[in-house]
Amino acid sequence: MAEKPSVLFVCVHNAGRSQMAAGWLSHLAGDRIEVRSAGSAPAGQVNPAAVEAMREVGIDISAETPKILTVAAVKESDVCITMGCGDTCPVFPGKRYLDWTLEDPAGQGVEAVRPIRDRIRTLVEALVEELAPERTG
Repeated sequence: MAEKPSVLFVCVHNAGRSQMAAGWLSHLAGDRIEVRSAGSAPAGQVNPAAVEAMREVGIDISAETPKILTVAAVKESDVCITMGCGDTCPVFPGKRYLDWTLEDPAGQGVEAVRPIRDRIRTLVEALVEELAPERTG
């Protein structure tokens, strides 16, 4: 693995779950992990309820834009994580592929998005601990 592990979050529209996951990972890991997110059919904008839910916990993802999933993005990432949305990544040897089963926040209000946001935080915290534990002492 490269000196700095890299993670790619993939969701069809790259507008909700994957954007929240990328926001959490950047927030929790700082510069210890490289973060990317993408989707096979990116939406026009990040889900406003996801933006609001993240703002409530002090993370601003309002400037993010949904991006198209590319083979290069997968090749450059050590871990590819899909969000239970049925999107798939091209498979390359030596990569880790995880699928996090998460409810789709599309079309839901911020009340429905909060538990998804909190579940993503828990998953991301475990990922950070595994990939780039804080060096102590």
